[in-house]
Amino acid sequence: MWHHFDLVFTTTVGTPIHPGHDYRAFRRLIANAGLRPVRLHDLRHTAASLLLAEGVAARVIMEILGHSQIGLTLNTHTHVDPELNRDAAERLERLLEEGTEADGSTNGSTNGKAPDDDGSSGEASGL
Repeated sequence: MWHHFDLVFTTTVGTPIHPGHDYRAFRRLIANAGLRPVRLHDLRHTAASLLLAEGVAARVIMEILGHSQIGLTLNTHTHVDPELNRDAAERLERLLEEGTEADGSTNGSTNGKAPDDDGSSGEASGL
């Protein structure tokens, strides 16, 4: 007999799912898939890390996880993959290369000489 509790996830008869039963079912799924045992909470870390790796904004990940502060999301639930570090370095390198191509220099100045502290090129001003 179906019991109506207005729930999204229920047992086969409509009653609330007991947390212990849910976890046992999860462990069976993990074992049947041939995966190492993990906690349900580990899936939050995995989801956050995968979303970050896919370029999803940290603010969006924060909202998905239900955090009130982005620092919690970034410090606790995300792990930077070495591939992301490489990608960030390559992006920065491209930006720097584009900047030097745009002004025709190799060091960011407009005449090929490093600017002095006052922003001048170091050439005599004729004074």
